Amino acid sequence: MHFIDWLVVAVYLVWIVYDGLKRTRSANEIDGYLLAKRSLPWWAVGLSVMATQLSAITLVGTTGQGYADGMRFIQFYLGLPIAMVILSLTVVPFFFRARVYTAYEYLERRFDAKTRGLATLLFLGGRSLSCGVVIAAPAVILSVVLGWNLTLTVLAIGIPTAVYTMFGGVQAVAWTDVKQMVVIALAVCGAVVALVLGLPREVGLGDALRVAGSVGRLQTLDFSMNLTEKYTVWSGTIAGLFLMLSYFGCDQSQVQRYLAAKSIDEGRSSLMMSAFVKIPFQAVILLTGVLVFAYYLFTPPPMLFNPVYESRVASSERAGEYHALEREFSTTFERRREAALAFAAARQAGNDTGQGEALAAFKLANASLTSTRTQATRLVREVTGDAIYDDVNYVFPTFVTTGLPVGLIGLIIAAIFAAAMSSAAGEMNALATSTVIDVYQRHIRRHAPDGHYLLVSKLATGLWGLAACVFALYAARAGSLIEVVNKVGSLFYGTLLGAFVLAIGTKRATGHGAFVGMLVGFGTVLWSARYTNISYLWYNVVGAMVVVAVGLLVSAFTTKRVLL
Repeated sequence: MHFIDWLVVAVYLVWIVYDGLKRTRSANEIDGYLLAKRSLPWWAVGLSVMATQLSAITLVGTTGQGYADGMRFIQFYLGLPIAMVILSLTVVPFFFRARVYTAYEYLERRFDAKTRGLATLLFLGGRSLSCGVVIAAPAVILSVVLGWNLTLTVLAIGIPTAVYTMFGGVQAVAWTDVKQMVVIALAVCGAVVALVLGLPREVGLGDALRVAGSVGRLQTLDFSMNLTEKYTVWSGTIAGLFLMLSYFGCDQSQVQRYLAAKSIDEGRSSLMMSAFVKIPFQAVILLTGVLVFAYYLFTPPPMLFNPVYESRVASSERAGEYHALEREFSTTFERRREAALAFAAARQAGNDTGQGEALAAFKLANASLTSTRTQATRLVREVTGDAIYDDVNYVFPTFVTTGLPVGLIGLIIAAIFAAAMSSAAGEMNALATSTVIDVYQRHIRRHAPDGHYLLVSKLATGLWGLAACVFALYAARAGSLIEVVNKVGSLFYGTLLGAFVLAIGTKRATGHGAFVGMLVGFGTVLWSARYTNISYLWYNVVGAMVVVAVGLLVSAFTTKRVLL
């Protein structure tokens, strides 16, 4: 990268830490540190909710997915608006009126201490894993693309985030999230403009999209009833609804945001903002990936987007095979490029026959190119021993560092940092809150001065930040960075959702029923993940339904305990 790009990244990191540390004046009491004294405006909470969810995995991985698979991933979010309406009518007023710091406090009031403790354990387990992964994934990608040491990259993301979160609390998290969302939005818009301007003069945007659409990149909806297919209308609407209800209704990293809002109505408005803004924003990110695919129709792409693995294979004993694939790839790319140009020329001339012939030639060349890249990927896996290697996460960063002008490169790298830091900050803050309120205050020191809990909260935030960095290094070197955060969360979310359905949705459930239901539900989800091929989105449905069914059954044989 150019010096100016490094300067942009450095200025961003200094600015965001400085801005977060300014919030320490508003975080000198436990209520201010954990919930901002319930004073945040709805739009800031809404942007913070979106920023916490928008990890660097989303920014980098989703653009890569748009490049490789098109717009189908948007179906993942179809259940989001419905979930936000349900949560606005149910858990938001429940939690506000209960005046709780964490969602799991309510479970003890409704049931008992063991149910709260199990829910806390599930949250801390799932969210700590997730926090490490949201740091590990962008750290590995940036270390490869920028040529940084992996440990340095992890620390560059994790330490500044832990510092401003530790001292500024939820105030720092929320207001830095707002600024980080602006940085991300500007970077994405800049990338879209650069991609459109990067097309050949003789090719219009409509021509490029039409060619991309001919190989499925613009296909959005899939109505097939296939539980093993990740992204369909049904998985997004039904299973996705359960995931969104679980994530936004039961995960402390999200609940803590709208508990910091000024009122019930402002908490509801913050969720509705996500309901109506998240899907269009996600569509733009996916479209960015599709435009990267269109860009590489006319500009030669690398056969492998990971330069580290490319060099390892090129210098191995099987270098001859690799170079033969490179020559085949280059020849096939030229055929595909000529077909795409021929289609654009025929379309502008109004030649329908020419368009059809050009598209047919393009599809054949694209299939051949895909086959060559698949062989190259298989070769990488065999040479390196990395059985789960996938090139998709390196597509967008490679385009950024090779196809964008000076300055914009730095802005987008800063946006990747912003996406990683915003997600990690929200998770560190939520982990610390649950640790102090649900564990330390509940089981270790029940009565202490406000200043004591404030100090413990800051220490817990710092410790969780260090733990996230350590786990990120382990996860990266263990090859687990490819795991999608939502898949990790889905192992836990359905069980938590079932517990809250029992707590809020029925008066017949007892503490014993909820506890046993959670144990059986979580076990069932783990069994489903290990022994079935159903998509991870359905884990949330399985977990929630088992918890509710078993919980009601056990409750029928135990003493009723109803919150009046």
